[in-house]
Amino acid sequence: MKGIYNVLHGLKPVMLMVMVQVAFTAVNVLYKLAINDGMSVRVATAYRLAFGSAFTVPLALISERKNRPKLTWRVLFMAFLCGLFGGSLFQNLFYEALALTSATFVSAIYNLIPAITFILAISCGLEKLNLRAARGKAKVLGTVIGIGGTMFLTFYKGVEIDIWPFHINLLHSNGHKIPSHAGNKLVGVLCAIASCFSYALWLIIQAKMSIEYPSHYSSTALMSTAGAIQAIVYGLCVERDWNQWKLGWNIRLLTVAYSGMVGSGLVFIVIAWCIHMRGPLFASVFNPLMLVLVAVASSLMLNENLCLGSVVGAVLIVCGLYMVLWGKKKEMKNKSQLVPSEIIKETEVIEVVVVSIPIIDDAKCDYNNYQDQSSGTKNVDKNKEEVLS
Repeated sequence: MKGIYNVLHGLKPVMLMVMVQVAFTAVNVLYKLAINDGMSVRVATAYRLAFGSAFTVPLALISERKNRPKLTWRVLFMAFLCGLFGGSLFQNLFYEALALTSATFVSAIYNLIPAITFILAISCGLEKLNLRAARGKAKVLGTVIGIGGTMFLTFYKGVEIDIWPFHINLLHSNGHKIPSHAGNKLVGVLCAIASCFSYALWLIIQAKMSIEYPSHYSSTALMSTAGAIQAIVYGLCVERDWNQWKLGWNIRLLTVAYSGMVGSGLVFIVIAWCIHMRGPLFASVFNPLMLVLVAVASSLMLNENLCLGSVVGAVLIVCGLYMVLWGKKKEMKNKSQLVPSEIIKETEVIEVVVVSIPIIDDAKCDYNNYQDQSSGTKNVDKNKEEVLS
């Protein structure tokens, strides 16, 4: 029993990350259903971030009330940028792309984020392009393969692949459905790529914010609140129809409540725990699983045709992702080896000092013997003088 418990305990991060990808898959499917029902993307994003803020703020106040760092204007500004690039802007672009293309397409494009982050990090001077090392070549080649997969996914359709003997079409025809043509798809592709750049910027800013404000729950609450305020203001300026803001007991309420509390709240806590236990690369490896789950769910429930071009493009993007992650892993391993080498040098110095201690003790002993001998000689000479006198 103890062995089974240890195995299950070791598999806990794996099972949790699989559940995270299932939760993200459900978010994408629900958003597609809500948009097809006529819900505005701007309104859905505003409600999602509002629900996420309402979920994370009390959690941060309760869990980090004793060890919360000091809140400065610099931290607030970074929280504003994180709320913009990782919240309101990213989600508006991402789900606009979902409305104009398909759930499978945006899930495939989502795997470009590590490659785009690598490009932005090089542009900002945060990464070095080391083409002499294998890790540098892997990151560059993975980025190129990922971009090539995106182009293949966008411009090549190919034959349709039917993997189900039956279909459960949850999308119903109504007047709200966006007509599908090449112009809309191109706009959707641009929105998807722009959302990846926005998310990559968020990763860079959030990494700096976590150093200056190392409280995960509080920083998530600040980001969600800032993103909610931005999304609500933007939504009110763009969407003037108050009927769009009404939520009933329907797919719209389910979508924003689930995506806010689970997709923007609970899931981030689980990801943070998994990163703490196994590292950020471990969490990134599971991203392609969402692509597979969304492709299966979309072909079964959303009446999306799975084409050969989508499959080949998705495979290229995933291969590029793992090449970038492999290069990053090698880079982190190389950096971690620098610390033990310094420790070894320090221990060598300590060993020299320790070995030299007996030599010092012997010298002290010889010096003491010399003092004893000299004092004895002085006593003998003194006695001789007394006898002669």
